[in-house]
Amino acid sequence: MSPARLGITWQLSDSHGWGVFGLNFALQLIKRGNPTPLLFRAPTFIDTLPDTVAPLKPFVNEQIQIENQVLKPAGNSVVNVADLTILHALGNKFKKQNNINGGINIGFIFFERGGIDDKVIERTKAYDKILAGSSWNRDYARQHGITNIEFVSQGIDPELFFRGPASEVYREKFTIFSGGKLEIRKGQDLVLAAFKVFHKRHPEAILITAWQNAWPESALGMSTSMHIEAEPEVDPLGQLKITDWVVSNGVPKHAFVDLGWTANRKTATILRNMNVGVFPNRCEGGTNLVAMEAMACGVPCILSANTGHLDIIEGDNCIPLVDQAPISETGNETEMWRESKVDEIVAALEMVYANQEEAKRRGALGAESMKRLSWSRQTDRLLNQIDGLI
Repeated sequence: MSPARLGITWQLSDSHGWGVFGLNFALQLIKRGNPTPLLFRAPTFIDTLPDTVAPLKPFVNEQIQIENQVLKPAGNSVVNVADLTILHALGNKFKKQNNINGGINIGFIFFERGGIDDKVIERTKAYDKILAGSSWNRDYARQHGITNIEFVSQGIDPELFFRGPASEVYREKFTIFSGGKLEIRKGQDLVLAAFKVFHKRHPEAILITAWQNAWPESALGMSTSMHIEAEPEVDPLGQLKITDWVVSNGVPKHAFVDLGWTANRKTATILRNMNVGVFPNRCEGGTNLVAMEAMACGVPCILSANTGHLDIIEGDNCIPLVDQAPISETGNETEMWRESKVDEIVAALEMVYANQEEAKRRGALGAESMKRLSWSRQTDRLLNQIDGLI
């Protein structure tokens, strides 16, 4: 008997959250052999090893045929695949991102805005089940009338992301890492504000970031922050001019490194060179994949204790930012967003700087906690949630 198939509607990639999720999920399905993935978008890779992507080749070839024979001729018309279960990437307000319908439709969502009204609830009824990337996403949706929703978090690749020795590349520097696409929700304005204070006290500190954004328009709005003087600019190739923006907001150029686009497999080596990671995110629809990978590498991480971060904060496995203030009134789309205090971020950086042994202890606990969230285990949990629908 042929294996069952599971359609995946979003693009597999090695350079952004949805893509890394899709890539690892597809590879885990192939390893299991049933169901196997059916791809509806061509993958894109910056630098993934041939041995890693080799199992995908027949599925990529199949996707090319689907693209040429079905999707392109259909244009914007709805494509119905009655005998297939399809996993759809959903956006804020549970909006579908494609024109494909399966016989059974499952949504996966990481939402960061509220505004769940009757129209949104009706939209969710198109799905046999919805999976959310954080427990607060699930709980918030349920509180607002969406019942067919469960929680499955993202995972990490333990063969890539594990504790290991640092190199000598940043010897005699105090390295501070911040990752995640540049936008007001991710709190990079707070990172810059805290770093400027910390760097004045400790000139050897250096801020190293992975802030590029595949959707640069979403970075507009950074100047609404009291900590930011100018919006980031976009170069002719559509890339954010991160270094120029950081320098224009008061960080010395010699104290900053922009990693640009970095393939997922190369980030682990970079992370092992970090003294601390800083993630003062205002809202996370998921569990913050970049933070999870940093923790898996043993990096002591400073995490805002809100939304999706709460699923990965466990005892002393990080340095939580506990002073979390609402930024808007109840009923606003950002009612669930929370603001971290710059002073608390600076204090957390000072703690790591002054007490490396305690920081390393927390980093080790963080790495242990991430071992329970491998992509293999998370794929098992996802498949258990949709058992009977494939």
